[in-house]
Amino acid sequence: MPLNRLVIYAKNVEETARFYEKHFGFTATSLPGDRIVELVAQDGGANLMLHQAAKGQRSGQSIIKLVFDVADVEAFCTQSAENGLQFGPLHEADGYVFANTKDPCQNSISVSSRAFRKDGV
Repeated sequence: MPLNRLVIYAKNVEETARFYEKHFGFTATSLPGDRIVELVAQDGGANLMLHQAAKGQRSGQSIIKLVFDVADVEAFCTQSAENGLQFGPLHEADGYVFANTKDPCQNSISVSSRAFRKDGV
């Protein structure tokens, strides 16, 4: 059974939706009266569901990281910087490159070329 949705608890749902739309190409959808804003992946990947965080919930307290598959991490990070999103340094791992940043809720995000490495594992 595939994993199709991830919930992000956001202090500011609208700001977080705009962030993922602008920088990662999601499309925000919601139904009248629904507490969830669903961010639909345009490439067939998993959707993100934004839910209003509880008042006592600290930002970024989850120990998860969202990883987006990107063939050219350096080019993606350069383009993201032009759009106002800064990534940390590029890291080289076993045949792939990745870089890290945070969303407006301080959740960890990585862009990684791991899915595109030559051995395919």
